[in-house]
Amino acid sequence: MARYQFTPKGVCSRQMIIDVEDGIIRNLEVIGGCSGNLSGISRLVKGRSCKEVAETLRGTRCGMKPTSCPDQLAIALEAILEQQ
Repeated sequence: MARYQFTPKGVCSRQMIIDVEDGIIRNLEVIGGCSGNLSGISRLVKGRSCKEVAETLRGTRCGMKPTSCPDQLAIALEAILEQQ
């Protein structure tokens, strides 16, 4: 299993720590941001493929911001997929 750390941009969360094994998200920890929402997202993505989650979350916006924590997670997962 590999651990990746990602610093999101333009959102409230400060860091995402993603554990991935064979293209599957095993754990997601988000530091900062909306605790309840991000805790729920973390539970929803466990056991799902990086590709599926990235495709699902990409382009999600937070209010008038051009991005969101889910969108930043998608960007992080796309970067992980490029490394594999």
